[in-house]
Amino acid sequence: MSKKLVLYFSVYSTAKAVAEEIARQTGADIMEIEPVTPYDSDRAHYNDLAKLAKKEHDEDQHPAIKNAIPVGNYDTFFIGYPMWWYTFPMILYTLFDRYDFSGKTIIPFNTHMGSGDGGTYRTIRKLEPNATVLEGLPVEMTAAERGVADQVSSWLKKLNLD
Repeated sequence: MSKKLVLYFSVYSTAKAVAEEIARQTGADIMEIEPVTPYDSDRAHYNDLAKLAKKEHDEDQHPAIKNAIPVGNYDTFFIGYPMWWYTFPMILYTLFDRYDFSGKTIIPFNTHMGSGDGGTYRTIRKLEPNATVLEGLPVEMTAAERGVADQVSSWLKKLNLD
């Protein structure tokens, strides 16, 4: 049996909700990717967050991660994030730049408002060519807020882990 970690980045808690459900159903450990400079999680300031996310993307900024990720302690990583500007947040590039997932299994999941995975699962395969990247789970944001137990359960059955 492999050691699993659900690793997620979430500002509005939608990716966190999916991460918690995956951890609950798999018994995996769970850990948040924490930025050194926190993002404003007040949804009333969404437009400001969207502008910042676009600026990071356009300027290829890779925000620093505050906490150390114990990659060496795990074989399988569920990695989750919200979609920002049709791709993953730039802090995910920081994650893949900073840590080597060679020989590991990565299982992506994301929340979105209509863009699905936006091609991010392919991007992960390119960034981590020596990892095995399995079929991901894109979850519409409002579904994540309502609860995703059935959706996660069906996805995990298809993955046939262990």
